[in-house]
Amino acid sequence: MLLRTRCNLSFIVAEPTPFILILRPRSDANQWVAHQSYNLAPGVPAVEFADAYGNLCQRLVAPPGAFSIYTSADVMTAATIAIAPGAPFVDVQHLPDEVLTYLLPSRYCESELFLDMATEIVAGAAPGYDQVARITEWVRDSVRFNPASPYSHMAASDVNERREGVCRDLAHLGIALCRSLCIPARIVAGYLHGLQPMDLHAWFEAYVGGRWYTFDPTQAGPRGGRVTIARGHDAANVAIFSQFGPPLERQDMEVSVDLLDGAL
Repeated sequence: MLLRTRCNLSFIVAEPTPFILILRPRSDANQWVAHQSYNLAPGVPAVEFADAYGNLCQRLVAPPGAFSIYTSADVMTAATIAIAPGAPFVDVQHLPDEVLTYLLPSRYCESELFLDMATEIVAGAAPGYDQVARITEWVRDSVRFNPASPYSHMAASDVNERREGVCRDLAHLGIALCRSLCIPARIVAGYLHGLQPMDLHAWFEAYVGGRWYTFDPTQAGPRGGRVTIARGHDAANVAIFSQFGPPLERQDMEVSVDLLDGAL
């Protein structure tokens, strides 16, 4: 399916302020970026680089006053996501080198705290995909997905205690539970067609059966129409903007995802 994504941000900047943005999707095996636009107002020099996770990052200094970022991308992506019940657990000694990092605890995913809990949740499930599916179902049933949650910057242990959060919070808990069982897991930030209410979205991927699979505790079942912007250990690695300096006076954001007619 061909989707048009938009994310427009606007700020009031008090003094020259450095930003690192992660707002530009890149083509890979799961999506093809056919066209995109990226405009800054006022126009300022920007430098793009790929971070340690392969995410496309834009580095700039915003001038004082009103500053806006307008982005749009037409992306071909799958209408469904792959599922693989029974896909086996991959022993740590057989994991690819680049996957090993996603076994480690991280700022928002303290996996070392969850082994006993995860073992109880997946009891009776076959090691691998079925364990991750069981974890995803448990998070969906046990933690209230609330896009207007009053809590912010929660680690997985906080989410488990409060049993409420936004999409990234549910993803953090799922990731921590998977890593505690030696299943590599990572967060994904991007867009989901048909998400209500519309916003940027987060889910997670787990490595089983020799590849990454998508899991989303906020949705009732497997659902495609996803456009990936960034991947990382947790939300600290996939923030759409990081600003350095005094707090911003105002931040407004508009997000849309539209299905385009026809094919390329």
